[in-house]
Amino acid sequence: MQLDTYLLFFVTTLVICFTPGAAAITVASQGATNGGRRALFGAAGVVWGNVIYFILSATGIASLIIASHTLFSIIKWVGVAYLIFLGGYAIFSKSGAIKVGADKIKSCYRAMFIKGFVIELANPKALLYFAAVLPQFLDTSSPIAIQFLIMGVTTFFLDCLAYGSYAFLGDRLTRGGMKKWVVNAVNKTAGTALIFAGIKMASVSANN
Repeated sequence: MQLDTYLLFFVTTLVICFTPGAAAITVASQGATNGGRRALFGAAGVVWGNVIYFILSATGIASLIIASHTLFSIIKWVGVAYLIFLGGYAIFSKSGAIKVGADKIKSCYRAMFIKGFVIELANPKALLYFAAVLPQFLDTSSPIAIQFLIMGVTTFFLDCLAYGSYAFLGDRLTRGGMKKWVVNAVNKTAGTALIFAGIKMASVSANN
């Protein structure tokens, strides 16, 4: 892989990783509720969801999933339903997605990891990115395995950096204390964003 190709891959992946989406909103809300360090488990769930998609892409399995209308649709609609559920919970639940105060109940590490993992694994856009975009950076005249290893390690590092940042961002926003109406507004905004993400996800197709 040429240096200029790698730098283009690095910048592209960096922008995608830091672009706010359902996973970023979820990790930030976990940071606001549980603290930045605890929310790293949710970030880890997102990262490992991407690791699985990267491996599937590297082995060619991702292309088979995309080619299968049934499998792709299952992934997509599970993701749509889950995002809309989380969005509705944040908007209509009394506790909401973000809880602030001394009496807030913290989530266990495993629950946060699973939540991040499921959200990312049920995101068909992540599957499409790894299956369709990554191959564009490959140099067929050089060993493919080494290039996938380089891109895999880079993606893993950038994912950790991005979602770790969102975890501490959520923590930072609530560390000084937030009034109840602000928390409610944030919950409704986050919930609306999750529902919007779910609706947008419903329009994703393997041909996009």
